[in-house]
Amino acid sequence: MQTKLTLRVEEELIERAKTYSERVGKSVSQLFADYIKMLPEATESRPKNPSLTPIVRSMKGVLRGLQVDEKDYRRHLEEKHR
Repeated sequence: MQTKLTLRVEEELIERAKTYSERVGKSVSQLFADYIKMLPEATESRPKNPSLTPIVRSMKGVLRGLQVDEKDYRRHLEEKHR
């Protein structure tokens, strides 16, 4: 069941939220709901890596098992910026 919620927020933040919501095609309410869904449940203990954002945390370990080093990364950057 959905219900209405009133928030008091600085005007600048409201404008940023509206601009972003138009750009991504979601309502401000949906952006707020999506953000709240990313927060840990009240019953959960602290996140394992509290300094990592949810997006970065989800990417952790994706290169596990690959043989990638600094030399590979530099080569990638050189090719990318040619």
